[in-house]
Amino acid sequence: MSWKALNYIPYLDYHYLGFGTNSRSVSRTLEYSYDDFCLAVLSKGLGKQDSYTKYMARSMNWKNTWKEDQRSVINGNDTGYVGFFQPKYLNGTWGFQDPIKCAPIEGFCSLTSNPQETFEDSIWEYQFYVPHDISTLITLLGGPQTFVERVKYLHHAGLTDIGNEPSFLTAFLYHYAGRPGLSSQLVHQHVPGYFNDTTTGLPGNDDTGAMASFSAFVTMGLFPNPGQDVYFITVPLFPGINVKNPVSGKVASVRKTGTGDFVKSVRLDGVECGKSWIGHRFFADGGVLEIEAGETEGGWGSRQEDLPPSPGAGMGGMSTQSREMLV
Repeated sequence: MSWKALNYIPYLDYHYLGFGTNSRSVSRTLEYSYDDFCLAVLSKGLGKQDSYTKYMARSMNWKNTWKEDQRSVINGNDTGYVGFFQPKYLNGTWGFQDPIKCAPIEGFCSLTSNPQETFEDSIWEYQFYVPHDISTLITLLGGPQTFVERVKYLHHAGLTDIGNEPSFLTAFLYHYAGRPGLSSQLVHQHVPGYFNDTTTGLPGNDDTGAMASFSAFVTMGLFPNPGQDVYFITVPLFPGINVKNPVSGKVASVRKTGTGDFVKSVRLDGVECGKSWIGHRFFADGGVLEIEAGETEGGWGSRQEDLPPSPGAGMGGMSTQSREMLV
């Protein structure tokens, strides 16, 4: 009830007609926002304009738990980063959860034993969970450079665990700031660093294939933003990978040349491709994606027109590219 009435999930939620579990108000608000975006995409495809408008508007509810002056302190030291999601009461006033609560350096949070306002991870992690509107999030966080610095801090300050699903997408967010090489470099540290053929080579709970899927997509060099027609391009781990469409029999082939963790250039069916992402049509229709690896970060994927789309992007501010995804 509160989701529709208040446009966020309140801290210590209550409604006489019923309310959900009194926890995870921050992560549920973020997740419900993306759920509604996905419903908007479905509505658009079904030609239901009224439903599309309703759900697209609700997909912007993630902004309602953003506290622009919230700071983060670790071991008495201010991280210097300002602006984080925070729990909010029914009356609209702010609650508080330390942004590092539930992070690996602070201690794991369980829904059954010590539930918090984020599910099994910290606000530091969940601050990046706006899969449909990363461009707006980048602006809130101070622009591309500050965004890149925050993502780096998350991954190098003990604030994330790649063996936990909320961390998966964060490894590829550099793409949205025009630095796809940093995404590729990072995931190559995770695979085979954490994902390998040792007895501990499947970190975390596989949860019906989550860990295995992460490893497989990274190995392929194409990782999806679930719910969108977007696969982030990184350097594959093998010289060649073929994916056969079980319906059409067509084959999508990924070919790697060169060495290194950075993408130097990409060609799709022989045509140079500057975009740092590709759509699902590649798997539906088949084709050949050639990825040239390099030892240093170059300019590939750095132009504005090369960035993955942010279909939410303030609704009215959608790029032509983003609008096409919803047609």
